[in-house]
Amino acid sequence: MDSLDGDKAEEIVCIDLSDKTALSDYMIIASGTSSRHVNALANKLKERLHKLNVKDIRLEGLSQSDWVVMDAGDVIVHLFRPEVREFYSIEKMWSTPHQFDVVTDQIQA
Repeated sequence: MDSLDGDKAEEIVCIDLSDKTALSDYMIIASGTSSRHVNALANKLKERLHKLNVKDIRLEGLSQSDWVVMDAGDVIVHLFRPEVREFYSIEKMWSTPHQFDVVTDQIQA
């Protein structure tokens, strides 16, 4: 997160996923000011992780850079342009304390 903060990422959020999924331990969500900024954030973060010997980092979305997803194993990083982040609102999805029951259309606490 310090890397993203130092590169002027905005609204950086870290979500603990350890009790929600086996997919990853943490999800970091941040915004860049433009597609170019999102692209630069992703590339600099990947470079810094490589220097820390983090292997097999996978990136998706660099060609458009509206929403870049970086899978670094125990941490998944989502980098968005602000309007794309607002549209998808993934932090709300992963932070919600309620479960939605599709069969009965009721919210259960």
